[in-house]
Amino acid sequence: MDMSEISAGPSHSPDVPAAPAGSAPDPRRWLILGTVGLAQLMVVLDATIVNIALPSAQRALGFTTVDRQWVVTAYALAFGSLLLFGGRLGDLIGRKFMFLAGALGFAVASAVGGAATSFGMLIASRAAQGVFGAFLAPAALSILATTFTDARERGRAFGVFGAIVGAGGAIGLVLGGILTEYLSWRWCLYVNLVFAGLAVIGGALLLRRQPSHGRPRLDLPGVVLASAGMFCVVYGFSNAASHNWHTPSTYGFLAAGVALLAAFVLWQWRAASPLLPPRVVLDRNRGGAYLAVLIVGAGMFGIFLFLTYYLQQSLGYSPVITGVAFLPMIAMVVVAANLSNIVLMPRFGPKPLVTAGMLLAAAGLVWLTRIGIHSDYASAVLGPLLIAGLGFGFTVAPSMNTGTFGVAPQDAGVASATLNTGQQIGGSIGTSLLNTIFASSVAGYLASHLTPATLVHGRPAPALVSQALVHGYTTGFWWVAGIFAAGAIICGTLLRPGTLGTPASGPASPAVAEISEAAAGPPLRTSGLPEQYLSLQAIGIAEEDAQRSPEVVHGAVARPGLDEPLTGSPRRLPGRRRPGPRGRCAPGPTSGSGGQARCSRRSRRC
Repeated sequence: MDMSEISAGPSHSPDVPAAPAGSAPDPRRWLILGTVGLAQLMVVLDATIVNIALPSAQRALGFTTVDRQWVVTAYALAFGSLLLFGGRLGDLIGRKFMFLAGALGFAVASAVGGAATSFGMLIASRAAQGVFGAFLAPAALSILATTFTDARERGRAFGVFGAIVGAGGAIGLVLGGILTEYLSWRWCLYVNLVFAGLAVIGGALLLRRQPSHGRPRLDLPGVVLASAGMFCVVYGFSNAASHNWHTPSTYGFLAAGVALLAAFVLWQWRAASPLLPPRVVLDRNRGGAYLAVLIVGAGMFGIFLFLTYYLQQSLGYSPVITGVAFLPMIAMVVVAANLSNIVLMPRFGPKPLVTAGMLLAAAGLVWLTRIGIHSDYASAVLGPLLIAGLGFGFTVAPSMNTGTFGVAPQDAGVASATLNTGQQIGGSIGTSLLNTIFASSVAGYLASHLTPATLVHGRPAPALVSQALVHGYTTGFWWVAGIFAAGAIICGTLLRPGTLGTPASGPASPAVAEISEAAAGPPLRTSGLPEQYLSLQAIGIAEEDAQRSPEVVHGAVARPGLDEPLTGSPRRLPGRRRPGPRGRCAPGPTSGSGGQARCSRRSRRC
């Protein structure tokens, strides 16, 4: 919208950017973006970098294949169950403190894990990483959301941040392969000291203390219900991935998690200071963004899981070459994330971008179903990776931007934590569900193709096993494509059309509608006025009118403090001077106590 003209017609959304409109942008904001980006990259890549190092760590520490899952599950349990708690702590005691504490704690836990001499020591360090990651990740995103308030700069910042979130998992595969092959599996943990050290130095020098607004109390029952519920859900899905869905430890924990989370939702409507205020989630755009991140998390982990196995087991790639094979997708995610947030979001809003992104990702997965035992990377894998990367970039970055837009400063931390929670839960659901589908598909293929000719010493022939594995991969890719297609429909329906900040469709309140109809007239010329001031006027004017219970004068509506009713004349901004009667100049409507003007309505003199 051209800021030189503002019409006083339609009402505006009550959601406003998190930072005050009159505050000047931080001159060090781009350095803050680099600091926050490094911290987020450390958290995201840690979820996949350890996967590459697991076989080497297993040989070094001597734990069993059954126990190997706990290296991943310990991190997921701590991280997923404490995200909302960590986000709210940042709102209460300060985001800078939580950012620095999270980065330092993550570094210490990584150092302990890298120096682990036993399986128990490694598991304890991974759980500690999850705890401090749950403190760090929401603080990083909320700092970004409250630092960048200008629409154009916010788009650039979230383009970079979304690229990190979307490509971080693949970067972890590349870095993990290089470190494991040329150094040691321990460096997959030691490398976090570099990222954390830079983040701590940058955070200490650049970040300003952001005090809490109103100091609400911590919702302890909400913390217990949310943390216990998330723990049960993540553990249930993790157990399903390693065992099956019929074991009591799977469906029992999942049922308990659903019950606890249902109780948490009910409690949030009654709590005086809720852990996750319903107003954060009930906004259609934010709710759609949270759901989009969850769906992308499920599908993205599916691609990493199946494609990594396919490249290594079927095509015989080394860990390093496997990681390098994901580089084109990383590049496409970076390009698409910045293109969507900087160029397309201000014009079209999140709805078409998220929908198109999920459809592109689905198309890439459908293309991947054509892989075979002797497929070539350039013809069967490269193209689908590029298409999927384009879809991820169009989905993740706009969702991160939308999920934190319009949130009050005291809710920025928990809104950021909700985004991270969606990604973590999506990854857990995707890994467990797709693992089950893969195992069932492989077993079914082997059972239907077993003949005396395909048996070697009473076991399936290697060629048959290879075909069964490829069948399992393609079946998994079909399921992921279906997940993305369903996500495109659901999120496309949930997200509102238009750009961020566009008024929601639907009838306005009677007071706002009456004011808007009475005040409609020629647009106000406001050239030369500060943009911060115009933003406040455009966003808050209708809600301000509704709250002041306007008085009706001879059938026209007049706001308290105005010298004449609004009968089609342009709305005058507070503080401007206008010609008074007989050539004298009377001041504009500056409200005093009780909303009354300081100049006399009869004499038109001050």
